[in-house]
Amino acid sequence: MNALQALRPAFPILFGASLMLTLSMGIRQSLGIFMQPLTQDVGISISEFTLAIAIQNLAWGFTQPIAGAYAARFGFRPIMLIGAGLYIAGLILMVIAQGFLSIMIGAGILIGTSLSCIASSVSMAVAARAVAAPSRSLVLGIVSAAGSLGALIAAPLGQALNQEYGWRFGVAGFVILSLALIPATWFAGKVDKVPLPAATSTDMDSISAKTAVGRAFGNASFIVMTGAYFVCGMQLVFLTTHLPTYLAICGMDPMLSAQTLGVIGGFNVLGSLFFGWAGGRWNKLALLGGIYFSRSLILAWYFMQTPTTTTTLIFAALMGFLWLGVGPLVAGAIVEMFGLKWQAMISGLAFMSHQLGSFLGALGGGLIYDSLGSYTLAWQVGVAIGLTAGIIQIAFALIRPSEPPLALRTT
Repeated sequence: MNALQALRPAFPILFGASLMLTLSMGIRQSLGIFMQPLTQDVGISISEFTLAIAIQNLAWGFTQPIAGAYAARFGFRPIMLIGAGLYIAGLILMVIAQGFLSIMIGAGILIGTSLSCIASSVSMAVAARAVAAPSRSLVLGIVSAAGSLGALIAAPLGQALNQEYGWRFGVAGFVILSLALIPATWFAGKVDKVPLPAATSTDMDSISAKTAVGRAFGNASFIVMTGAYFVCGMQLVFLTTHLPTYLAICGMDPMLSAQTLGVIGGFNVLGSLFFGWAGGRWNKLALLGGIYFSRSLILAWYFMQTPTTTTTLIFAALMGFLWLGVGPLVAGAIVEMFGLKWQAMISGLAFMSHQLGSFLGALGGGLIYDSLGSYTLAWQVGVAIGLTAGIIQIAFALIRPSEPPLALRTT
């Protein structure tokens, strides 16, 4: 009870951050539902659609550090409001698209840039700043869990509208949902009035952005975490982009795609809560490695057999539990290593690696499918890289568990 009372002043901020995250991620993760009807109607190939999604991930990754730096300088609210506007504009451009250019700008550049302002890195930075250190890891898990609920709403809504009225009505439904981003960012923006903790002699709060970047890339733990983060983006975006098409190829019910994304979202709630709690008790970086390793084993198990409704939903539940559990772990590790002021920016630096993996997962999967008519090579590569990254991350975290973070050493 005392813990809840202590968090009460932060509830509006945490609600706004959670709603912002759930809408931005839930809608974005459900765009793959429209890939087949959209490409046929607009007259573009699968690889062209996946190129737009790949560009979305690159735009998100490479603008994330910039958005984080500007949030530290000008406040979170203006950055998040800009992001909400870009997201809505990107979806509207998709609704009226008549060719590849509109899809590229709308789904690719506009939504990608908007995500750097309203999605995981900024939402986690807002939540971390809003609460005290003892409850931070659990709160990050709660916000990440709440942010998982969007797929439970967006995927079934989009698929139902798509089947009944066509893909443009499905995306139009997403436009209506996305309007709630505006009040969400306004509430989350109240965090700008929360003062940073008093700086200490070992804090990074008094240094420049350039110095913060240098110290981040001088920290071996950060480098390994950032490198392993690549596989996270590659595996997840491959699934959200290509799993609906894979299920269609296998002759599965079209609604199974939406049900699968919904199950992923539901079990993601449990996983985010668990890893938020676990991150407060055990080595966050070792837990990250465990997630990557486990995901890869589950991917191999699923794609090595002919899919059925039962195995697909079991697969969705297992992957969902491991889906966004990385969020509170990465955010918590960065706060521990580098403090709060530059968290959003440094998270963005790590996230660039994640988004390079996302680019490869989306575009590479499309190119392999167009070339070979099968996803076999794509999932095999994803499993091999994932197992390697997981082993390296776990080994480094356990071999050097007590390395003092470079960012917090007195200079």
